[in-house]
Amino acid sequence: MDSKRRSLMQGLLAVSSVSLLPAHWVFAANKPKELEALDISALTWKSVEELPNHIQVLGSQPINAQPAEHLLDPLVTPAEIAFIRWNGQLPDFEAIDPKSWTFTVDGESCKKPQTFTIDELKKTFPSHTRQLTIECGGNGRSEFHPGTKGNQWTQAAVFCAEWTGVKVKDVLNHCGIKEDAVYTGHHSADKHLSGEGEALSRGVPIAAALNDDALIAWTMNGQPIPYMHGYPLRIVFGGRPGSVSSKAATGISIRNQIHDGAKMEAPAYHLPKYPIAPGEKVNKEDYAIIEEMIVKSLITYPPTGTQYKKGEPLTVRGHAWAGMRDVTQVDISYDYGATWHPAKLTRPENKTAWQHWQAGLQLPLPGYYEIWARATDDQGVSQPVVQPQWNPKGYMFNGCHRIAVRVV
Repeated sequence: MDSKRRSLMQGLLAVSSVSLLPAHWVFAANKPKELEALDISALTWKSVEELPNHIQVLGSQPINAQPAEHLLDPLVTPAEIAFIRWNGQLPDFEAIDPKSWTFTVDGESCKKPQTFTIDELKKTFPSHTRQLTIECGGNGRSEFHPGTKGNQWTQAAVFCAEWTGVKVKDVLNHCGIKEDAVYTGHHSADKHLSGEGEALSRGVPIAAALNDDALIAWTMNGQPIPYMHGYPLRIVFGGRPGSVSSKAATGISIRNQIHDGAKMEAPAYHLPKYPIAPGEKVNKEDYAIIEEMIVKSLITYPPTGTQYKKGEPLTVRGHAWAGMRDVTQVDISYDYGATWHPAKLTRPENKTAWQHWQAGLQLPLPGYYEIWARATDDQGVSQPVVQPQWNPKGYMFNGCHRIAVRVV
């Protein structure tokens, strides 16, 4: 954020943070107090230089950025807090006309290839609104030991926003799916940094594409999708690696084979098929595609480093999610996992939305404490307390999230 714009924002803060917002920005009341007034220019950020101070930039070519973990406290993630992950050049957003933007369904296993404008999608198919969790496959990469190459995400490369659009399955069924369909291929305006070809073109098994909670969306939290999050149209798959939720989406191909687009080849978004020792190399044929995310939780309150007075009650809260599964239990520990205390857990708003949890703790003595959170899914799978099986690309970290507090 440049100095001129920052000064303007500081002046506006003196008036009223809420009065600056459109009446329909319904999540303003949930903003963390550490954050500046919700900045509606977040809708049109288009460069690293325009990102505000609360966003940590991990890379600029391509743009990758994340918030502090505690800023993810709102039940539904505001756009200006959600992590940003591009794989190539940003589209020329200002040149995009949403009225003429098109979305094409084609491929070897498509019976009736068709191209739709956004207005045609809205008129042809029922609209749906879903809260869907998007998580980068590399979320938590910085926690692996030994370290691996790639963006060093903390555990903040995840968010759950509210999306409105049409179901992927409705559009694909309308265009016809042949019996030999195996996979989808997703396409977008995300060009390679060289300018040649797509930077990313991944997909999902055809059965996954027919899930009720996969959308072709045009709004995020009731607003047009912000530039950085995929304006004007985004394919959104909750519970699966964020790389399949293509931004600035231009179409889906129905394939008669596993999609062979950019970054579909191992080791990108793949895990070894068998356990390996940390640092061990793996042959390409020994990798398997990451199809679903896994059980995980995040502490969003209090911020790490918070100090409490002896006897003061401590409320701990956060979110939990488990890919295509539900979370059935969240437990909290303040003695390095020696004992665990159950948290109160909500049901998800809909399938693949994250779930919210809260626990009250009474820390017994003055001193330093680490608070850990551990989630368990509906198949009985829990988070490891240290780290999951190491892999060369640093994907799927789901070790217990930890924060530090001090009692004085």
